Amino acid sequence: MEAYEAGAGSLRQLAAQFRVSWGYSKKIRVQQLHTGQKERPVQLRHGPRSRITEEVKERLRDWLRKQPDLTLAELRDQLEAVGVHVSRSLVGQVVQQMGLRRKKNPSTPKNKTAKQAGFAVRRGGSR
Repeated sequence: MEAYEAGAGSLRQLAAQFRVSWGYSKKIRVQQLHTGQKERPVQLRHGPRSRITEEVKERLRDWLRKQPDLTLAELRDQLEAVGVHVSRSLVGQVVQQMGLRRKKNPSTPKNKTAKQAGFAVRRGGSR
């Protein structure tokens, strides 16, 4: 920017000389004109803030401690009741990221179909 201000060449020529992209040099120049600073500011996070705060995570922990067989839909409904509107899949992602496990229902009947082993499973048939 100092070379450009001194008239040592065009922004495009100086960008090539100093091995920076022309787009970056334009961005810095626009920022300099708006704020008077040549340094790029530290970029803040992108997108909206997550609805899953630490308080919400603590509620999920408590609910799963008290009743470990809650489904994701039931957890989502409980969050809705306290004003946190999220999807069922997001609840599943958060529970998984937190390392929480949900209890499997032991009263469900076992699968009566025997598992196939070895070569037949890979080919999709039996021999």
